[in-house]
Amino acid sequence: MKEKGKNEIICIMGDRGKNAVRTAEMIREKELSVREVLDLVYENIRLKDGELNCYITQDKENAYKAAEAMQKRIDAGEDAGKLAGVPVAVKDNFCTKALRTTCASKMLESYIPPYDAAVVTNIKKAGGIITGKTNMDEFAFGSRSDISYFGPVRNPADIRRSAGGSSGGSAAAVAAGEALIALGTDTGGSVRLPASHCGVVGIKPTYGRASRYGLIAYASSFDQAGVMAADVESAAIALECLCSYDPKDATSLNRPDMLGTEVYDGRVKGMRIGLCEDVLEKCDAGVAAAVNKAVQELEGAGAYVETLSIKNREYELPAYYALVSAEASSNLERYDGVKYGYRSAEYTGLEDMYLRSRTEGFGEEVKRRIMLGSFVLSAGYYDDIYLRAMKVRKLITREYDELFKGYDLLIGPVSTETAPLLNEKDEDPVKEWYKDLCTVSANLGGYPAMSLPCGCDGRGMPIGLHLMSGRFRENNMIKAAYALERILSEAE
Repeated sequence: MKEKGKNEIICIMGDRGKNAVRTAEMIREKELSVREVLDLVYENIRLKDGELNCYITQDKENAYKAAEAMQKRIDAGEDAGKLAGVPVAVKDNFCTKALRTTCASKMLESYIPPYDAAVVTNIKKAGGIITGKTNMDEFAFGSRSDISYFGPVRNPADIRRSAGGSSGGSAAAVAAGEALIALGTDTGGSVRLPASHCGVVGIKPTYGRASRYGLIAYASSFDQAGVMAADVESAAIALECLCSYDPKDATSLNRPDMLGTEVYDGRVKGMRIGLCEDVLEKCDAGVAAAVNKAVQELEGAGAYVETLSIKNREYELPAYYALVSAEASSNLERYDGVKYGYRSAEYTGLEDMYLRSRTEGFGEEVKRRIMLGSFVLSAGYYDDIYLRAMKVRKLITREYDELFKGYDLLIGPVSTETAPLLNEKDEDPVKEWYKDLCTVSANLGGYPAMSLPCGCDGRGMPIGLHLMSGRFRENNMIKAAYALERILSEAE
């Protein structure tokens, strides 16, 4: 195979070389070699990542070994998988065998797992080439990807601005061409928010679709693996590769049904969609205008849209943060400087070692949530806060279950604003938690949800449309997203 120059590869791949499905097809058809695509991605990393800080750890040597093995399979006529030769970045809270996994924390700065997370194994089986581990908010506790021990992630659209969090490194890597697909995790919007801020597609599947085995836990009943890509089809194909039943994960569900070819037919006629007016009213003007335009396009394509308000919306964030903080406090108890993780160099006894190791190893936001969670679970407040939050979660979920009996989709904004400046952070940390206002509902009820680029504001910053469907109805939201993506691209 004759090697091509960088410009020729970009021209062949199209759209800045980001479409993963088309790239995999060309690799299988030998129009491109796996090495050529990997060369382009690592060149983008070399040129851009010093400024963007998307990666914590690159895995260049093993990526080229995997590329060579993949090319041999293709040349031998073997099945190379749906993601044949596609470079994939992995958020740094998924375990990767013999590759450092830090959770962007000093606590795990030197941790090297002895195994791969289940979703990483699935991506490799599908032919994906792991390029490295992406930056994030420490232990996934944040919405800006700026509380990493390794420094903040910067938005490719404007390096002064946040890439969103906590999967900001993954979203920025896709947006900058430093990966064609990226894995993230979504506890309250951590795939969808950075996807929105960076102008890429982000999908969180139904809770239980993707195994959590090998995912370093934040809040176990909320966490779910997700994917990001430059276009809907690439994200959807990656999602199919990601999801599978896993007996090693007690929350994994054996639901082989996923997506059919009908999701790509571009037809939304007759689809019933609920527009969440209560959050739209809180949005910046540019965000509201972009969402309304997308709604009008769906109506023009034959969808039936009704405005609605979520009755229990005001309780979603309080219930969410009470519960995730409680689960985080419990999950992070294991990091004590004994079993694994950072250990302080100086201490006077066992209790002092615990205290110093955790004080020095965890960042400020992690400590804040551990303390809040410990308070929520304390004997005096367990019934008043934790159990009450559990009841509220059930009440909220019941309302959404009823809505999905009448609607195929609920749509609204991913965020009330576009990416904020990194140095414009509210001093009150609780106000920062309101960044999750539009997204936590999907995690409270375990629903699939996604972010779709639907325009830009006056500063040129991307705006995301939020789509959420009933459990195991990923096909509804992906079908609508694919149709809308085509409509919006044709209008440009």
